[in-house]
Parts: sequence; structure tokens; C-alpha cells
Amino acid sequence: MKTRIFSLAGIAVLLALCIAAPQMLDAYSLGVALQLLSWIALTQSWVTFSGLTGYVSLGHAVFYGLGAYVMALLWQSAPLWEILLGSGFAGALLALVIGYPALRVSGPYFVILTLGLSEFFKYIVIAVEAGLESSGRLIFGAPDPETLYYIMLLLAVVATLLTWGLARSRWGAGLRAIREDETAAETLGVPVTFLKIAAFVISAFIPGVVGAVWVLRTTYFEPMQLFSPTTSFTIVTMAIIGGSDRAPGPIFGAAFIVLLSELLWARAPHVYLVILGVLLVSFVLFVPKGISGQLAWLMRRRRA
Repeated sequence: MKTRIFSLAGIAVLLALCIAAPQMLDAYSLGVALQLLSWIALTQSWVTFSGLTGYVSLGHAVFYGLGAYVMALLWQSAPLWEILLGSGFAGALLALVIGYPALRVSGPYFVILTLGLSEFFKYIVIAVEAGLESSGRLIFGAPDPETLYYIMLLLAVVATLLTWGLARSRWGAGLRAIREDETAAETLGVPVTFLKIAAFVISAFIPGVVGAVWVLRTTYFEPMQLFSPTTSFTIVTMAIIGGSDRAPGPIFGAAFIVLLSELLWARAPHVYLVILGVLLVSFVLFVPKGISGQLAWLMRRRRA
């Protein structure tokens, strides 16, 4: 009981600091905080599907890029909140369309398929833009960074609560059963197909909105950058380092990688990716439950 009270108090203090951050940070630090929140939201959305089902998706970049494309097309032609919701629903609709055929395969085949679909849609957007004689779109009159920060903070909080609630629900138990043994889960009456597709659709909504907000931050839409597979690889790295089936995991993983990247890009930009790869392999081999899992184990050991 006392541990729960301390945890709730810590969460409340952290949330209060996040709300007050724009008044305490300079422009550069606010940009880093905005980036951190975007990665937390993206990684949490990945965990709601891949972390719970074991289906490792490399397709989140396509939902992220699609949301950014919707924002670039509709900016200043509709209210901001309508475009944000439209961007999220565009990602969810795409996940619904590709979910049933894609989720018929599993393991490395699903990984390769999601990566291939992401690249396929990227080049569709590039072809469409080329047909319109455009290689990118400038966005004028974007909201100020403080407004975007609060929108991203809301997305990060919603994504975290979604992961936390889903992991503790019967739905989450069904998704974990699929991860452990899909055939046995189906034999026991778990609606495997429905749960997988529904989780996949839900996990695609947040990246669509995050992509829409981020293109307002950069004020420029460029398909090669916003549909980059690096986005998907970074999300997976953060989830694994933080702990891929717990709500605190993406927070720890995103904070670790963002702070590390800020330090290394300034001091050792040429070895950043090498260090990141070594860290990923090290966590997979020696800390498979990630930072959050290791901290939970230490706390249980201390109580014992």
C-alpha cells in the first residue's frame, strides 16, 4: 500500500513538472522534451500490439508518415483538432485494411512483411507527389512549440494509460496468451484473429497523430524522411531497452535513447549508431526484460 502511494505521488510530481516544463526550459531544451514525448507516445503505441502479442512490427513508420501526409494536405483547410483526429483515423484505417492479410503470418515473415509494406506505401506517396509535381510541402502558420508540446504531452499520457490499461485487462491477457502460444490460445477459445487485428488498429492511431504533430514542428513534409524505416527501428530499440510489455518501459527506453543521442551526436556522431547497436544487443542478451523489468526485480528483491 505504501509503495503504491509513493508511486502515485511520484507520477503526480512528474506530470506536474511536465506541465510546467515550457515555462522552465529554453527553446533548445523544449525541442528535446517535445522529441522525447513523441518517442514515448510512439513506443507506447508499439507496445500495445507488438509488446503484448510478440508480433514484431516494423510498420509503424507508415502510420507515422501517413498522419504527417494528411496534415500536410489538409493544413489550414480544416480546424487543427479535426486534422489530428483525421490523421489518427487514417493510420487506423490503413492498419485495418492491411491487418487481416498481414497477421496471417508470424515470426520473421511478419517482420519482413511489415517493413515491406512500409516501404511500399512510402513509394506510393512519392509517386503521387511526383505526379503532382511536388517533392515536398511547406507548412506555413504552424502553432508555436509550446502548443505542440502540450498536444504531444497529451498524446504521451493517453498512449501510456492505454498501454497500462490494456496490459491489466482481459484483452491484454488474451494478447499475452497469443504471445506465449497462439495455437493453444485459440484452442482455449481466445478470439485470436479479432484481438490481433483490434490491437493492431489501435496501435496505429497514435502514430498517425504523432506524425501530424511532428510535421507541424518541422514545418516541412518530405516523404523519404517521414516514412523512413529508421523510425520503426528506433521504436523497437526503445521498447526493448525500456521493457517491451510494461507501460513504464517505453518511458525509460525513450528517455535513455534520447538523452544518449543528445550526448553522442555532439561528442561522437560517427559512432552513435555503432554504440546504439551494441546497447541493443547487450540488452537483448543480458537484460531481456529491459530497464523497467530490471528495476521491478530489484524492488521485489529489496522488499523480500
